Amino acid sequence: MSYDTLATDSMINKTVEELTKRNFHPIVVATKEEALAKIKELVPPGASVMNGASKTLEAIGYTDHLKAGNHGWKNLHEDILAEKDPAKQAVLRRQALISDFYLGSVHGLSETGEMLIASNSGSQLPHIAYSSPNVVLVVGAQKIVPTLADTYQRLMTHVIPLEDARMKEVYGPESGTKLNKEFVFHGEAAYTGRMISVIIVKESLGF
Repeated sequence: MSYDTLATDSMINKTVEELTKRNFHPIVVATKEEALAKIKELVPPGASVMNGASKTLEAIGYTDHLKAGNHGWKNLHEDILAEKDPAKQAVLRRQALISDFYLGSVHGLSETGEMLIASNSGSQLPHIAYSSPNVVLVVGAQKIVPTLADTYQRLMTHVIPLEDARMKEVYGPESGTKLNKEFVFHGEAAYTGRMISVIIVKESLGF
């Protein structure tokens, strides 16, 4: 199976239908520019935002937009990096877990409407699983696979090798990535009142 091949429209339509059944809010856009525009619509001025490292967010221009500062949002990640005292920075990281919005991506999205997210540290997982009331996940259409089992196969044979190579290139041959934690998003309970938006982009984005 090629994990760089974009999902067909029929696959995307099926995925959207299944995501909706699981109480997610799917949004389909054609381009990365439309994905960024949609985020600007979803996140109101004054909202606090947090995000993890994401090649997908970089690809759509979100990371640069956030750094530019012309968005009207409270950039919690910037506040954390600006704090040089380790103890105070740790407090800010815990406080950031209740950001109004968390933005990220997934490593695999199945046509059954389930999402797999893997992590080394797990720092993004509390936001996604529970703590942030609004989550926006941007997913390139090449990440859509038939089943949940296929998302694991995609992770192990495609994503991890690419991320490991990237880490070694950036931080040196002694670095690399490690799969320590993973989260499967089967659905969202309606009573939580959370909004989990899944922006599917008909382009290849991220790993």
